[in-house]
Amino acid sequence: MLRSVLKKPIYLVGLALVLSLSGFMHKSDRPKIGVIYVVHGGGGDKTDAIQATLWESAIQIFSSDPNNPIYKRVVWNPEAWPQITGFGDGQRYSNIASQIKKYTFQNEKVGLDPARDITVGQWKRMTKTLNKMEDDLGVDFITDWSSWITSYKDIKHLPWPRYIYNPKVPGGVKMTYCGSEADGGKGRKKQWPGCDEDRYDVDSPAERLIKKGAEAIVMIDMTTSGVRFVKSYEVVERTKAVVAAYNEENGTDIPVHWVNDPTDLMAESHPIEPEGWTRTLEAPIKDVKVPLEGRPNPVSSDPEFGAMMVDGIVSQFNPDVAVEDTAVFIINHTISRHNQTFDPKMNDTLDLNNNIKAEILRRHPEMDPDNVIGGWMGVKQLNPNIPEEAGETARLERTRLMRAENLGHGYLYETDFEMPGGDWKWRYWDGLEYLKDRGAKHIVIIFSQIVTHSVLDMVEVSNQIGKELGYKTWMYWEEGDYDKYPNDGHPFADYWYILADTQCRPIGNDDPNAELVDCCFEMGGCEGTNQPYPPLRQTPIDQAMPDKDPHVVYDIPAYGHLGYDQAKGKPSNDRPVQDQYTGTWSMWDPLNTDPRLGDFLAKHVVMFVEDEIL
Repeated sequence: MLRSVLKKPIYLVGLALVLSLSGFMHKSDRPKIGVIYVVHGGGGDKTDAIQATLWESAIQIFSSDPNNPIYKRVVWNPEAWPQITGFGDGQRYSNIASQIKKYTFQNEKVGLDPARDITVGQWKRMTKTLNKMEDDLGVDFITDWSSWITSYKDIKHLPWPRYIYNPKVPGGVKMTYCGSEADGGKGRKKQWPGCDEDRYDVDSPAERLIKKGAEAIVMIDMTTSGVRFVKSYEVVERTKAVVAAYNEENGTDIPVHWVNDPTDLMAESHPIEPEGWTRTLEAPIKDVKVPLEGRPNPVSSDPEFGAMMVDGIVSQFNPDVAVEDTAVFIINHTISRHNQTFDPKMNDTLDLNNNIKAEILRRHPEMDPDNVIGGWMGVKQLNPNIPEEAGETARLERTRLMRAENLGHGYLYETDFEMPGGDWKWRYWDGLEYLKDRGAKHIVIIFSQIVTHSVLDMVEVSNQIGKELGYKTWMYWEEGDYDKYPNDGHPFADYWYILADTQCRPIGNDDPNAELVDCCFEMGGCEGTNQPYPPLRQTPIDQAMPDKDPHVVYDIPAYGHLGYDQAKGKPSNDRPVQDQYTGTWSMWDPLNTDPRLGDFLAKHVVMFVEDEIL
């Protein structure tokens, strides 16, 4: 029977179900359940719209954190809007100026980030499958999709666009910015093509579903392959807020459910002091300790899900390499410092990875279990030369050892910065070297936290791996892959990060006004210059180093950095030298528009509806 949340008398509900199952109840008379497919969102715009997309992303990201200075001083401040894409300190708040360079390069490689179109295909398949299940359940499913961030053409898919439209700070004005000459605006008005100044003054997915008659909202999430995560949580919480506002205004009682977190673990575990805590405030004063036991994520922990991902792994095995000599490395993002107080992303990811490993070994028992491992990206490290009074966050900087990265805070839920162990203990470069030294002749890389191709895995992760293992070891190097990379046939940059500054101070010249010269980005050194590889640190030692400092840049060599010692001689573009990798590697294929994903999403929506609503 339907619970009272659907606001129908119990005897009518029972009758409705009987009539529906008997085929007499018209579809329009059935209870309507709104289903929202939650995704990460972001790209999908052409290269000439990158500035607009990054501008929107910055506004959307910082509008979710009232403790952040950009929320307080920029989001609703028209004087600051034209300056946003010029933000480039690379430190605590934003680095949009450098990101424009990176995304321009990435879009040139893939032609157009395919993530949005793939997402829409997943949503449509889920909807089609739900529609087939309506008669058996006696309900009418109506669906939409929502994302954490969007391009400026997809604002209606934000969880609450009018939250950003209407100012939330004293003296703020409505969000109506459509660009300027400073950030890619064109034409007489110097605005982004097709931009609507009132684009944020639009209904959210939940509001649209409610206006279509939805009596409950059910959200199912694939932001990071279904694992619970603060980004998904923000979408859910903002959806709850917009529905609560609707309920208060209209005297309704429409509930919002999150299939991935059916017991509301993240909400109940959120720190409570200071009030309105976010990680911008650093460590909370008072956390709420809610045990993870008994609070599972039924979506990402479903073995069926991990098994589906394995197809995209085995499809990338090298047919010329025996399975016994093949390895799989699972690379992933993590959380931000202090979010482990309420965010179980790491624990959920480990459940998913363990299921993936178990399925790989079930299909291929001849594979060595020690050749299926995983790990994390780099983190900022403490710079002891920055004064303590600057604060915890300001003393952390990107370093060469950590590949100039800051996405590797792999802290387990409700721990004091405890990282995973066992199979999943590695920083990715150490894990790859471990597999290389074990004699792996082919390595498949999987980013298990995504179900959708985007420039993230197609370009960024590929370059991260390339600098360690090499570009000529990429399985498709000889023939190229022009389906994925139509312009060049491959994803590789000359060096990574592509967003780095390329000019360095001349060696031996202490004049601060001396003309800068080209840095050396070639492993083994550059002829005709005294600039070293890697470049010397350009950032003053008492300031945090950004990701655009040339010192943290890695060449992407033919056979990788791992196993190579510059002191022992020059590298070769023709063959591996010293202990460089001699095998091949490839990136797995995510589920993308595999119809099984849409069916899987529908299955979990129906299971939730049957258990919690019917």
